Amino acid sequence: MKSMTAFFIHPQSFDWGALRWEMRSVNHRYLELHLKLPDTAKALEPAIRETIKPFLARGKVELQLHLSPTQNTQNFSLNQPLLSGLTDAINQIQTALPEATQVNPVELLKWPGLVETDVENSVHTDDILAALNNGLSEFDQIRQREGEALSQFIHEKLQAMREHVTQARQLLPGIRQHYADQLKQRIAEHTDTLDEGRFHQEIAIQAQKMDVAEELDRLETHLNEVERLRHEPGLIGRRLDFLMQELNREANTLGAKSIDSRTAQIGVELKVLIEQIREQVQNIE
Repeated sequence: MKSMTAFFIHPQSFDWGALRWEMRSVNHRYLELHLKLPDTAKALEPAIRETIKPFLARGKVELQLHLSPTQNTQNFSLNQPLLSGLTDAINQIQTALPEATQVNPVELLKWPGLVETDVENSVHTDDILAALNNGLSEFDQIRQREGEALSQFIHEKLQAMREHVTQARQLLPGIRQHYADQLKQRIAEHTDTLDEGRFHQEIAIQAQKMDVAEELDRLETHLNEVERLRHEPGLIGRRLDFLMQELNREANTLGAKSIDSRTAQIGVELKVLIEQIREQVQNIE
């Protein structure tokens, strides 16, 4: 079990300089990856996405790369097409506005993408991707630890739900008997004779309407499946979410069919526990 919510910063130094990978992820139905790369590393995007694939299947992920080449390893060059476009634009402005302040070339160098640094050779590419792989391994361990905490939380809530289901089962025979006694008393108050056959028929009809044994059976089945999924590797978040819907449906039916305040309250308590689990399940991959 892995959490979709995590964050990491992975700095690493090399002979040519240093880099820093930053990644944060939150829960999402599908994998939505947003990359923020310096211009000199944009060509690496396909390779970066391939590197990420084995580690992530779901989540909204933001991944950012910071590059800091040392001064003596940087080879600067100008983006000539961009420089030509900027020069033409400056000339047009100066023609239209002769009194306008002259453009300072140093300021022009600050234009995004005009100055290019060569950090995109094969050695640096390997370093960048290797650092990403190291960072993703750390990231995966963080998600695993978060997942273990979520798994323990779910286990505790499942135990509480099992106790409620057991309590409801224990109450059922007494509730049925109490209902039969009440019905018998009401009939006796309105008639001098009691048709035993009709009485037992009525009891059977009403018992079928109010019987929640099937709901309790299904609740227990779903709880067992959630417990099994807790230990299953891979993508389990969506299946857990579906089981939360099924558990909630049975808890609703339990409350609706209950003729005793105690089982009705158990239905409420179950719904509270289910909602607590459901909130955490949204973070599970």
